[in-house]
Amino acid sequence: MSGTMNITLKVWRQAGPTALGKFEEYTARDVSPEMSFLEMLDVVNEKLVMAGKEPIAFDHDCREGICGMCGMMINGAAHGPSKLTTTCQLHMRSFKDGDQLTIEPWRAKAFPVIRDLVVDRSPLDRIIQAGGFISVATGSPQDANAIPIGKPDADESMDAAACIGCGACVAACPNASVSLFTAAKIGHLGLLPQGQPERYRRALKMVAQMDLEGFGGCTLFGECMEACPKGISIDFIKRMHGDFIWGAISERPEKAVLGSG
Repeated sequence: MSGTMNITLKVWRQAGPTALGKFEEYTARDVSPEMSFLEMLDVVNEKLVMAGKEPIAFDHDCREGICGMCGMMINGAAHGPSKLTTTCQLHMRSFKDGDQLTIEPWRAKAFPVIRDLVVDRSPLDRIIQAGGFISVATGSPQDANAIPIGKPDADESMDAAACIGCGACVAACPNASVSLFTAAKIGHLGLLPQGQPERYRRALKMVAQMDLEGFGGCTLFGECMEACPKGISIDFIKRMHGDFIWGAISERPEKAVLGSG
């Protein structure tokens, strides 16, 4: 078929959390360059099902680069070779006919494999539950201009809020640190007036939960920022460090030493 590609896939297959996994090879034939990466996997799965075989399990939901579900390593890169792109936004035109692609799940102790390319990312939810919210009484919604917020703070807060919680930062980090995710969630609230009453307690609680989940420590390699599909800066990690230290000094001076963040 003119204008199509044949791609060799080496896919990690693992039946369950305690099962032994291995790579299995498949050929994706007559792939359109206009297909998304997940559409290509859909076609491969259709053929596997028709052959009476188990389809490849992978996470997906919105397929619009918003939900953060579609995380996988493609040739060693989180979400694949394209910058600022989630796996569902990656198109097959990023590859060429005859390419061999190795597809793996996120590799981190805190993200155990559930099946094939699906990992348990509930530790991210628990970090949010520890403090990634505003619990002060806010009352009825106010007009947009009723609370003055400087444009630099508003812009920076929106940059942090762009985090979709996909976990690419963890998968790309040599230490499997979750500091960029945690820092973004701390930062986007801490930059707004509504987030100020709990700003430092929030940092203490979320960093503590981050450590409890078994993620590695941040040594500022910067791989997290390079892999982030939303381009979130490691400057937020510096801000998290500051909030943590101020919180520790004000609330627990005997523990004013930053954890793995």
